Amino acid sequence: MSSYSNFVSFFKKIADAAWFKNTITAVILFAGVLVGIETYQEFAAQHKGLIELLNAIVLVIFVIEIVVKILAEGKEPWNFFKDGWNVFDFIIVAAAFLPFGSGSIAILRLLRLLRVLKLINALPKLQMIVSALLKSIPSMGYVTVLLLLLFYIYAVAGVFFFGPNDPIHFANLETSMLSLFRVVTLEDWTDVMYINMFGCSNYGYDGNMDLCTQSMAQAKLSVIFFVSFVLMGTMIILNLFIGVIMKGMEEAESEMQLNAAKESGNVVNVSQLEVKLEEMQKLLTLYKNQNVEGA
Repeated sequence: MSSYSNFVSFFKKIADAAWFKNTITAVILFAGVLVGIETYQEFAAQHKGLIELLNAIVLVIFVIEIVVKILAEGKEPWNFFKDGWNVFDFIIVAAAFLPFGSGSIAILRLLRLLRVLKLINALPKLQMIVSALLKSIPSMGYVTVLLLLLFYIYAVAGVFFFGPNDPIHFANLETSMLSLFRVVTLEDWTDVMYINMFGCSNYGYDGNMDLCTQSMAQAKLSVIFFVSFVLMGTMIILNLFIGVIMKGMEEAESEMQLNAAKESGNVVNVSQLEVKLEEMQKLLTLYKNQNVEGA
């Protein structure tokens, strides 16, 4: 029994060792470099044997990493798969053993490229950022709906107001939405505004005069339309995305701190501290109520 405990403890120490984690991180970076080297076709063809050997060594190291982590779980190896990031790593490594044919070189290279994503699991801070993004998805969905609603209203209005003058950007609903996407990214959005401020015959349609059949200058309307859209689309709604992501970052950081407390065995102290804080808040509220009644 003690020998088995020593066996598990041995792999547990390796899995938690800083040198082991740093080695895996270095191998992940090296795997990314190998994939980048394969984009230089002539060089890759000249050193094909060496590159394949190095890729095989990288794969073996990743397999060893997974085996060590599973053995570190002792009699409950399934605990390894309770962590979503471990499952992600396992899938990336296991995919390399799928029976692809000789015509699936592109797929194999793509799978090798996905090994770079293992870096997310290797770096806790990077993992926290990705977790924050995932936690923000539900809230970002509502912000996206609001943004799409804004796009739709302005796109329809753009077709009605500027379609005859500017058919390149506002000929129909889908073209109008694409033009508004360009505007909200601030990519030469003033050119689109100037076309409708001065009329297509006076600005922006050089070389496309055959499309400029109903030139209309609408200076005030264009300024109000585009400036209001930029303010609402770029300055307000896109900042809502940032706010949602920042909130997700706070939640992810709190979750990581709680997990670290659990691993270090301080989770009980954290729970006790929360209970004491609640009791102090109740006593403080009671004290304030008594003072109000006494007054």
